[in-house]
Parts: sequence; structure tokens; C-alpha cells
Amino acid sequence: MAENVSDILNESLSGNSANVKDFRPVLVANCVLNSFLSYTTIILNIVTIHAIRKTALLPKPLRTLLLSLAASDVGVGLLAQPLYISSLVCSLKRKRIDCISNEGLLAVIILFCTSSLFSVVTISLDRFLAVHLHLRYQELVTHKRVLAAVISIWLLSAIISSSVFWNPLRVSLRVIELVVVTVCLILVVIVYWRIYIVLKRHKNQIQSLQIQEVQQSVQNGDLSNFLKLRKSALGTFYVCILFFI
Repeated sequence: MAENVSDILNESLSGNSANVKDFRPVLVANCVLNSFLSYTTIILNIVTIHAIRKTALLPKPLRTLLLSLAASDVGVGLLAQPLYISSLVCSLKRKRIDCISNEGLLAVIILFCTSSLFSVVTISLDRFLAVHLHLRYQELVTHKRVLAAVISIWLLSAIISSSVFWNPLRVSLRVIELVVVTVCLILVVIVYWRIYIVLKRHKNQIQSLQIQEVQQSVQNGDLSNFLKLRKSALGTFYVCILFFI
């Protein structure tokens, strides 16, 4: 989306209105679509934040990561998409947009979109550690460490977005964006594949237990914990799929 914004604004800045006119129906449709998505993104994520805060059953680290993801998505709907729509409207009206406004728009879009993407990857890693470490998860994945990870996510996103101002080569910025998105997508696929392997192994171990009175109680406890982990992993997987869509 950032690349499309840059191309459209460059056409407007250069005075080449013919290309903008050719894409007028697409720009109008993009404005309408992003207006609808901006409203739904804000409302749904605010409701999500309220629900997460009220849900006591969620582990604290996972709750913190989900709140970070929801907050970044609210930023997308509240700032990134409206600014994107305003740039499209300016292009439709053939108004000149100064370079500082263009760069500021790109920086805001990259900041919130990158933080959302990094949050999705971190949530995936958190669920993998939960099923892989099992009983050691609470010991190693503490709330303070998750807070440090969230702060790192936002700082790294800010550094990447600020490269719009100090990076003179626009092509290099696009390469960075492409690399970041590709690496994140590959990581998410690998992590959820590993989660599937671990859950499948746990399931086979539980099913292989002999049915005896003493072992049955152990099996019931393992099965209950296994079902909770599987439900949590599936839930975060659906969140990732929805994010990518």
C-alpha cells in the first residue's frame, strides 16, 4: 500500500494528471473501501481491547501481546487509513502534495503496519513456546520479558518507519519492506507448522498411555492441558489468518 501511495503522489507532484485520470475509478473504489475498513477496524479493535482486558483466563504475556496488536491495528484505522484516503482525494482533485506530507504519510503507514506484523509474529512465537516448553513456559516467558519484547517491537517499527526521512533511495526502502514482510510470513508459517508437530506428538503420547487407575488421572490432566494449548494455538492462528486477509 505504501508503494501505491508513493506512486500516486509522485504522479500528482509531477503534474502528470493523465495517469491519475486513467485510474480514477480505482482511486474512488479505494477511498470507499478504506473508509469502510477504517471504521470497522477502529470499532472492532476497541471492542477487542475491552474484551481482552476483561478476560481473566488469558495468560498475562499473551494478553499483553494481543493488546499490542489491537493497539497497532487501531492506529492503522485511526491514522494510517484516513491519511491514505486524504492522499487519494488530493490525487483525485489533482492537488499538489508537498514531499514532507508524503513522507509523513508513508512513515505513519509503515509504523503501524510494521508493528502489527511484528506483533503477529511474536504472538505466534509465544504460542509455540507455550506448547514446546509446556510446564517451563511460565518460568521462562515472564510478563516483564514480554513487555520488553513489545517495547522492542514498537522501537524497531519506529526505526524502520523513520527511514522514510533519512533514506534517500526509495528503492532501498521498498526492498527493506519486501524483505521484512517476506521474512515475517515465512516465520509465521514455520512456527505454526512446528506447533502442529508438537501438538500432534503430545496427542500421540497421551493416547499411548495405558488405561490404569493411577495413570488415568495423569492422562486426564495432560489431556485437559493439551486441549487448552490446542485451543489457544488455533485461536491465535485464526487471528493471524484474519490479519493477513
